[in-house]
Amino acid sequence: MCDSVRSVFDLRRVRQIRIIRFVSGRGLGIVPSAMKELDSAGVARLEQFLADIGAVLGSAGRRASFATYMLGLLSDGERKSIEPIAARSCPDPKRVEAEHQRLHHFVANGKWDDRAVRRTAAEHGISAMTSRETVEAWILDDTGFIKQGTHSVGVQRQYTGSAGKVTNCQVGVSLTIATQTDQLPIDFELYLGSSWLDDPARCLEARIPGDVVFKTKPQLALEMVRRALDDGVPRGIVLGDSAYGAGGDFRLALRKFGLHYSLGVHSNTTVFEVGRAINRGGKAIGLRDLAFKLMAKKKFRRCTWRAGTKVDLTARFAMCRVFPCAEKEREVQEKEPVWLLIEWRDGDSEPANYFFASLPKSTRRKTLIRLTMQRWRTERVYEDLKGEFGLDHYEGRRFQGWHHHVSAVLCCYAFVISERWRHFSPSTTRSLVNYENLVAA
Repeated sequence: MCDSVRSVFDLRRVRQIRIIRFVSGRGLGIVPSAMKELDSAGVARLEQFLADIGAVLGSAGRRASFATYMLGLLSDGERKSIEPIAARSCPDPKRVEAEHQRLHHFVANGKWDDRAVRRTAAEHGISAMTSRETVEAWILDDTGFIKQGTHSVGVQRQYTGSAGKVTNCQVGVSLTIATQTDQLPIDFELYLGSSWLDDPARCLEARIPGDVVFKTKPQLALEMVRRALDDGVPRGIVLGDSAYGAGGDFRLALRKFGLHYSLGVHSNTTVFEVGRAINRGGKAIGLRDLAFKLMAKKKFRRCTWRAGTKVDLTARFAMCRVFPCAEKEREVQEKEPVWLLIEWRDGDSEPANYFFASLPKSTRRKTLIRLTMQRWRTERVYEDLKGEFGLDHYEGRRFQGWHHHVSAVLCCYAFVISERWRHFSPSTTRSLVNYENLVAA
């Protein structure tokens, strides 16, 4: 074992780890130019964090390997895959190969519980974030991991917003929690298409467990939501784009969990306007047609939903109460009416986005718009996870290795977010929305 990390309690070179600070007052992401080295108190906090993770991992060998790997991800090395991490952590060139093999075994084949590790990391980050603000939102989204070849688990030609096109990639579905000013990714699932799960040879090569079955991205998202509820994560309004919100079953599942949502839906979705005939055979209207109808009635109002770095982000919004219709039958699909929120950007010939929100009738327009538009936070999260912590640097091919790597990256983010809050002035933060009060309105 290299001298850089003998155990979670012996971090001899930890003062060289440069912990990244977030933009003061905005929580808009990681700024490389604002890095700082850990002081002695920071080293102690990192040791304690690793000790908490170590309690989950069990053996001294796993604890030491995790510490080495996490410190490698936290470092300012350009490449954060196993081999360069091993090289940086081991000053003796003759022992680098052995260190590489040790780390590779730990990440690719190690028998440790990803959920327990992620839960511990989430508790650490959430504790810091909620010391001054409440959780407002749970954000569901997915991101691509661009790959070459066909052997990395889950890789196939598929669409990813990361590239803006169909390309050869893996896709991970994520759950991020957000307060007014910060965000914390707490869970990930790898999407496996039928090209993998219908091919026993590929499953065997990637060591995909036999009990893994095909699940859509919304189904994977619901699994993460269920885990978060079981783990006692503070509740927030569930946000997501139309890839998740278009399905009525998905929205109903969230309500059965006792969660409210504001989710994107497609423009061809049909609804009944509240106040119109609500019965079989009653006249429904498509969201696009309803948007033009509301525009003709001058129901759109301009709202600034985020202060940008150069200019404020604004658009025109309209909202009204509707009943979603079933896709095949023109009848009420859900028992409760929902808010329809429509975003129409300047210069566009038609609306950019449509959302269904299950929030109470008393919800204010600005509150609904600000909460709904928090979905942009995942773009910041993915940029930080990939750019700073090497989320997409993993070069292994196995199912377990991908999840272990992601768990370590989530731990890095949780520790950094907790440090960011320690250096953040309490006087500049306040929560505008309390979830429990809002949904009880």
